[in-house]
Amino acid sequence: MSQQLEVWMRGPIAGVPTLLQPIAHALLQAQEEIHANLKDFPASKLWDTPFDCASVAFHLQHIKGVLDRLFTYAESKSLSEAQLAALAAEGKKQPDITIHSLLAALDAQITISIAKLQATEEYALGVPRGIGRKQIPTTLGGLLFHAAEHTMRHTGQLLVTTKILKHGS
Repeated sequence: MSQQLEVWMRGPIAGVPTLLQPIAHALLQAQEEIHANLKDFPASKLWDTPFDCASVAFHLQHIKGVLDRLFTYAESKSLSEAQLAALAAEGKKQPDITIHSLLAALDAQITISIAKLQATEEYALGVPRGIGRKQIPTTLGGLLFHAAEHTMRHTGQLLVTTKILKHGS
């Protein structure tokens, strides 16, 4: 059985400008790996924190939230009250949250992020942007790149946590 090629090896993502392709590829690769590794994941372990590592639920909430926040900053907007409340709730155990609801929220946010990449003009990547209340200086390209690398960082951590928790089952 041949293994499926990684997303970046499958060609361009329709409508995404050339310079933004690596960002789209990273987000879609993360999505695929997360779904594959959470298949058959025991729901009872969603909030477990092995060796004081962040829970699977936290990583799923955080990836979704980071994408939402960074793409908001990319549009030169401030975070809304709802975004700030979501940030404050990341990692706090909530009994009504399920693996399926977290994955659905992640998938929706990745879809939104890809659509925003499709609407981004390459010439604007060097345009200054500010992060947060302090307006920490960066560029549009810097924000978008960080969205991809931060997503992959937490995806890697999530995959290790998932493996530890599955092994301990």
